[in-house]
Amino acid sequence: MRPGVVVALVSVSVLMLGTAPATAAPPPLPARLADTGGGRQLITAEAPRAGATSGTVTWWDRRGGRWVRAGSAPARFGAKGLVEGTARKQGTNTTPAGLYDLPFAFGVRPAPRGTAVRYRPVHRDSWWCQDTASRSYNRWTEPRPADCRAAESERLIGYRTQYAHALVIGFNYHRPVRGRGAGIFLHVNGSGATAGCVSVPADAMRRILRWANPTARPHIAIGTKGGPTAITRY
Repeated sequence: MRPGVVVALVSVSVLMLGTAPATAAPPPLPARLADTGGGRQLITAEAPRAGATSGTVTWWDRRGGRWVRAGSAPARFGAKGLVEGTARKQGTNTTPAGLYDLPFAFGVRPAPRGTAVRYRPVHRDSWWCQDTASRSYNRWTEPRPADCRAAESERLIGYRTQYAHALVIGFNYHRPVRGRGAGIFLHVNGSGATAGCVSVPADAMRRILRWANPTARPHIAIGTKGGPTAITRY
């Protein structure tokens, strides 16, 4: 074969490689979930693996049939990582993986301007009952009822930093299973990993509260990038 022919073939090959189509970008995370709750807003809280105590919270809007990222922030999870919500046990410092609604918001500080979700102000006698023997298990109580032991509950005003602003995560909330866990929130960062909640920086928490629209039925999906607690399972 003549040298000129070889050069021509190589040139054609280089041109063909240069015009190869780019790899399509993966669909946004909510589009890969098994369920998003049926609303037009979603929060995803994703950790790299089950034993991780940090990851990312992202909030999304559904517009024109597509999920669009509205904001994102670094997140913290339970000190013992994440576990399947249906298998979680109270007191294990694990964050329950799953898809949950967001019943209401609360805070030691007033609601950020523009907050539309139901917001309960924390008072000195506001408690979250975690006593498995109480009729008020996994409920806000004000004041604390006699059958709810203080040692087994949280006095909300005692966590002025973490509960400056918070959203209740509907884990084990609507039909509580005693011993599975109580008081799981999306709240402001404390000094480190959480006792089972999801936390974000204070500014991000305020932005989420201003973003959340109750008519859009926001939910939160919590999970890992892969494995048995993969966020895409929920």
